[in-house]
Amino acid sequence: MTETPRMTLAQVEATARAAHTGQTDKAGRPYAEHLRAVAEGVRARGGDEEQIAAAWLHDAVEDDALSAQWLREAALSSRTKDIVLAVTKRAGEPPEAYAARILATPGALLVKESDLAHNADPARLAVLDAATRTRLTEKYARMRALLGLVG
Repeated sequence: MTETPRMTLAQVEATARAAHTGQTDKAGRPYAEHLRAVAEGVRARGGDEEQIAAAWLHDAVEDDALSAQWLREAALSSRTKDIVLAVTKRAGEPPEAYAARILATPGALLVKESDLAHNADPARLAVLDAATRTRLTEKYARMRALLGLVG
């Protein structure tokens, strides 16, 4: 049985960028900038290609940019798919359960660490109103603590 060729990182990036076309972050910036920053953060932290691919796709299912069925059928490694699903928040899910799933999934913590680092970037937060900035800073700090990413 021959294995289906996997998507290259360039193909994953192009897919993620296309899926999030027209989306912006809370500061009004193109969402693809966040995806690129998370992928580069994973690379800088020593992540491998499967983790970098997951970083590009980390919000795709959560934001309904791509369906869970697309992810299941995509020409990606099962590890990449597992990481994407691990970092995908589920409606009504307690933060503790979300953190536990990330910690239980090999490779997911590095992707979430990079995501949190970019989300909590003071330059990104600075353009938000004070109430939003405070709420998000507390939310990201709590998740870092739940994941053991203190310091």
